[in-house]
Amino acid sequence: MEITDIKTMNIAELEELAQKIRDRILDVVSRNGGHLSSTLGATDLIVAMHYVFDASKDPFLFDVSHQAYAHKLLTGRWEAFETLRQFGGISGYTKPDESPYDYYVAGHSSTSVSLAVGAAKAIRLRGEEGERIPVVMIGDGAMSAGMVYEALNELGDRKYPAVIILNDNEMSIAKPIGAISRILSQAMASPFYQKFKSQTEKMLERFPESARYMAKRMEEGMRMITPGILFEEMGLEYIGPVDGHDIAQLVETLETAKSMAKPVIVHAQTTKGKGYKIAEGYYEHWHGVGPFDKESGESLKKSGAPSATKIFSDRLCELAGEDEKIVGVTAAMPSGTGMKQLMEKFPDRFWDVGIAEQHAVTSMGPLAKEGFKPVVAIYSTFLQRGYDQVIHDIALMNLPVAFAIDRAGIVGEDGETHQGAFDISYLRTVPNMTLFAPRDNATLEEAVRFAIDYPTPCAFRYPRGAMKLENGRYRATPFEKGKAEYLEESGEILLVGYGNGVGRAAAVRDILKERGIEAALMDLRFVKPIDKAVLESAAKRYGRWFVFSDGAKMGGVASAIMEALMPETLEKVAIESFEFEDRFIPHGGTQKVEEYLGLLPEQIAEKIVNILEEADR
Repeated sequence: MEITDIKTMNIAELEELAQKIRDRILDVVSRNGGHLSSTLGATDLIVAMHYVFDASKDPFLFDVSHQAYAHKLLTGRWEAFETLRQFGGISGYTKPDESPYDYYVAGHSSTSVSLAVGAAKAIRLRGEEGERIPVVMIGDGAMSAGMVYEALNELGDRKYPAVIILNDNEMSIAKPIGAISRILSQAMASPFYQKFKSQTEKMLERFPESARYMAKRMEEGMRMITPGILFEEMGLEYIGPVDGHDIAQLVETLETAKSMAKPVIVHAQTTKGKGYKIAEGYYEHWHGVGPFDKESGESLKKSGAPSATKIFSDRLCELAGEDEKIVGVTAAMPSGTGMKQLMEKFPDRFWDVGIAEQHAVTSMGPLAKEGFKPVVAIYSTFLQRGYDQVIHDIALMNLPVAFAIDRAGIVGEDGETHQGAFDISYLRTVPNMTLFAPRDNATLEEAVRFAIDYPTPCAFRYPRGAMKLENGRYRATPFEKGKAEYLEESGEILLVGYGNGVGRAAAVRDILKERGIEAALMDLRFVKPIDKAVLESAAKRYGRWFVFSDGAKMGGVASAIMEALMPETLEKVAIESFEFEDRFIPHGGTQKVEEYLGLLPEQIAEKIVNILEEADR
């Protein structure tokens, strides 16, 4: 795997290369789907990074890393890029298993500066300062997470050499003020200014205190009209803003930052979707896309059953119109969680707090304490980032905060960092927490109502896209705390489903019936508290149980069932779980991933037939 040799290129050739990369990204993403606007906007920055730094030795750290497609294309993956996000193909994120030029795995936001601090410590301990330097690319959105400032605080104190490129594509850090700001920023980005500043500081050390004070105040006055004052106060050097699409200026600026041998913020302003006019600017729907027509920009995805997210959003919006006590929060995912509709209709009661899951969770606690009915709408994978807050700030106080857990189960092409596998396991251990799940659209509507009126902490989960169970196949009934429900009672064996697992269980039941095997079907509904009475009763009727859920097997639904049963009951019942094994789940189309995991209904049905045949021998 060879890295593209761009260090001998001139600026015109670098610009031509950047355009070629954009064309390749647009071509593949239009067919495969993926992250588009952010990665097109970062292309010039990445070309300049590779020109100035050496990815074979310098740790390249891309925050979230969904914007790193150009990096992949420059590091020997031009042909392999055709398989982007496909099962068995290359990842949409940096992945060291895929390439030695990917220093660290990423997929969640705001980890890059901490990684740079750790890499800088290792470089110093190895005696390699001056030979290697961590290089970070981080977006302005990621700067809303507190972890970034924890890392910047240490970096500014210890002065480890590092270059942090702030990719500001929405001007949300600070907006330059007029022509004077632009002139000053360009001047501060020049090698002449940085050298002049360094020499002046040394010279002023010999001057009286009053002269040093006046000179310092003059520089601070200049910086007050640039966005760098925050970083300077944290002990970091600041250069910018610079034009993130001017490769010549970027190369000069990064060379300057590299030569300073200290922590430097390079603030570059870019345009999302650069080079593809339809997507240029702030259009949230161009951030992550499915296949689309390049000429028109129209999606090629066929509309089907409504997504669980839409069902949740519509129902919550309806209830919020009836009850002014209902409030809600999301963490930088207003469209993804369906909260955008509520934020537009009830802007005083629903909030997007940015990439700040910990803050989102904790901030809802006082609202619950004051008599409101808070809903935290969040992806399963991102609730992991607020786990301590769930325990410490919500459950410990036993406050009625409802967690609407979106993207539970396999999410497909985003892969290991985004699969919603763990929420059942990690929430089930939390005292005062109630966990339940709908099986179809109608019961999802029932779940929203139940959660809002519930007097203590609770969480319900639902998948990305449509529910597996056809809506209306079974009559929807309201949730009753800790109560399971039989959907089919006649049969030789029992299929127990939880949430979207009920749909998979129902599909398996249909296949088994065609093969002459009758199976009862139970919707567990609650995994905490679990319906011990109905489970003990079921053990008298069915000797073999098969458990279905879109979650991890370890600490999951089957574990909860076995923990609930009496020891003497467990001796009489054989329980088989079709939950996720103890491993990270790879990326790819959902059906391909399920096939790889052996979780397609026909695969499971075959396994059950084999188990039953083996038992009869």
